[in-house]
Amino acid sequence: MSVPRPHAPANENAKAALDDARKDRAQPVLIAGGGIGGLAAAVALARRGIASHVLEQRAAFQEEGAGIQIGPNGTRILRSLGVADALRPHVAVPEAIRVREGTSGSDLASLPLGRWIAERHGAPYWVAHRSDLHAALLSAARAESLVALSLGFEVVGIATDGQMVAVASADERAWTGKALIAADGVWSAVRSLQFDPRAPRFCGKSAARSVFACEAVPDSLRELETNVWLFPGAHVVHYPVANGRELALVAIVDDKHDDKDWSAPIPAQWVQQRLPPCAPPLEDLLTKAQTWKRWTLHTLPVLRTWSRGPVALLGDAAHPVLPFLAQGGVLALEDAAVLANALHRFDTDVPAALTWYGRRRRGRAAHVAAASRQNGRIYHLSGPLAQARNLALRSISPQRLMARYDWLYGWRAEQSDA
Repeated sequence: MSVPRPHAPANENAKAALDDARKDRAQPVLIAGGGIGGLAAAVALARRGIASHVLEQRAAFQEEGAGIQIGPNGTRILRSLGVADALRPHVAVPEAIRVREGTSGSDLASLPLGRWIAERHGAPYWVAHRSDLHAALLSAARAESLVALSLGFEVVGIATDGQMVAVASADERAWTGKALIAADGVWSAVRSLQFDPRAPRFCGKSAARSVFACEAVPDSLRELETNVWLFPGAHVVHYPVANGRELALVAIVDDKHDDKDWSAPIPAQWVQQRLPPCAPPLEDLLTKAQTWKRWTLHTLPVLRTWSRGPVALLGDAAHPVLPFLAQGGVLALEDAAVLANALHRFDTDVPAALTWYGRRRRGRAAHVAAASRQNGRIYHLSGPLAQARNLALRSISPQRLMARYDWLYGWRAEQSDA
């Protein structure tokens, strides 16, 4: 699979822009990528009085995806960014995570969320449509005088003198800044050009997603819950979004076809053909979903460093996380909060700030990624191991099971300041 290659004319444009920028030290932080992580970083920097310029490759902001689960470690950050109030009318607040055996439909566990987790961690657990979260962040960014937004800008050339940085596009545009933050996703061009040219590795699984009106949901599945159905080698997750008006449905299954498409349309039978026989309520639910999109799941080796001089990585560009712990988007929010703290703390020494940021985020991200992989293995067990898992889920108290994730949901940005 191809990875971005240096673009010689763009590199020359970037170098020329860098020469000009040395005359003006009042430079913004450049952010490559206007997704959840990039916009959150821009808003977090503005809250610290730091100007930024978001460079989005697409010609228009169109956040794709289905649902996103936002644990207390994420909603706490949204509150600090002033985004929570705008998003709140569009979220649902599930009372529990209900885990079931996929073929029989038998209950394995009902893990407490709702008031229990909000009181335990001082912030709620929300589920939302990704587009609603993206829209709330975009609105906040557009309202900030310290945030500039440029569309249709694909970074293909980078130049840096160790203190400042310039980026250029293939159409001869160039921008300069005191830092460049790569928030351009798992297929990050900045990561490939500045850190590691290796392409992400396909993990042999894909996720199919759908969103549809809750009127079509079977009566037996209308509870305000996040539901997880476990199968050998697969699982299905669904939960309400859009303030309970719609249902987000995701199936993660074995797959042999690898590509970079985030939203490849697939027929409804694609999902059903890759799942074992389903319990009747789930089978009924799957038939209601007529529009499906697929994305392949990829991993990357953990990089030894997230920064080089005034360039740093954020979100999936630094640490793509498999979706077995519902933390990919939230980790990007955490990154954004710590990045803003770092650049505010070190003020004039940007390379030192980015080094500090990377050191404080790398271990946390690696821990979450490892826990997510482990969750995936547990979800997809078969035979006697699956039976042992089911017995454990039925035997251990739900509160004790959730308490095992205090390290995850209890995280606070100020912990990184120590």
